[in-house]
Amino acid sequence: MGDGKREMEKKNKVTMSDIAREAGVSQATVSLILNNSRSIKLSEETRQRVISTALALGYKKMPAPHRDNGQEEIALLINAMPSYDPFVDALSEAREAAWRHDTLLTLYDYGDDPELAVRIIHQLSQRRCAGIIIASPVTQAIDFSVFSHLTELPVVLLNVYDRAFPLLPTFLPDDRANALQITRHLIDQGATRIAHIMGDHWMEACEMRLEGYRQALLQAGMPFDKQRVMVTNWSLNETYQATLALMKLPEPPDAIFCSSDWMTLGCYQALTELHLRIPQDILVAGYDDQRIADQMTPKLTSVQLPYIELGRMAVEYICSGEDAATRVRMAGRLKLRASTAV
Repeated sequence: MGDGKREMEKKNKVTMSDIAREAGVSQATVSLILNNSRSIKLSEETRQRVISTALALGYKKMPAPHRDNGQEEIALLINAMPSYDPFVDALSEAREAAWRHDTLLTLYDYGDDPELAVRIIHQLSQRRCAGIIIASPVTQAIDFSVFSHLTELPVVLLNVYDRAFPLLPTFLPDDRANALQITRHLIDQGATRIAHIMGDHWMEACEMRLEGYRQALLQAGMPFDKQRVMVTNWSLNETYQATLALMKLPEPPDAIFCSSDWMTLGCYQALTELHLRIPQDILVAGYDDQRIADQMTPKLTSVQLPYIELGRMAVEYICSGEDAATRVRMAGRLKLRASTAV
């Protein structure tokens, strides 16, 4: 009953595309107006039409009017700025969530340089800052002790964690649960010899994905075969070579789960050279649902990481004035496509 209700709510959810279609404007125009942007001049008639349409359709994210009186900021410190990476979704949603709360989100790229991060935090302590989010596009551990004594501002961790500070609010994707649901899906599709091409061992996110893969096999009563696990450095060439090696095994896999969508490009290349068809001869699944997943041939089954939700939650934790310890690990959504459709 609960699942059916959530599915119905999902189907009935009003999007900016719906508003744009009804109001007769572009989705970009709707986004500018509903986020109270004044960067582009739009007529007041257009603004009112979009707002009226959104209200009539029951759009749930109507922003409050913004005050031009020097808003507080939320500072997001990131250790590297990704070009195109699924984590960009977290940054975009965090910015919009902050703006809905009449707060500015300011990004600082400290280039994985703790000394630079320390200087940024010192500066923030002198300004109207509502809180600080420390983030990374790669799920990883950090040493928060470097920053812990620098400020009394609220601090939240996004896609990073420090076990030495269990009371620090932390928002993470659940890599184990995500890998578990991908592997279960491959099993449900009839695969009995599932291989896993992973990234670097030093990344805990990779180890968690390996754990989820192993757990799914165990739950299905299938043996874990070390020969079917290949460690790479995330590169296309190593994934290509790992796929060739897997297919030379006495019992080659009938499904391959790659630790990122990017890696599957190398996997696809190797299988094509071996004249193996996806999914007729072998199933392939990726991880993180990058834009390329929907553009590959065949389209790639993957898991969409919950960065939109996590980015919003990190900002709303600060804006709501929460002070209770929280550690969120959120599973993503499996996106089923042709690469595993048997």
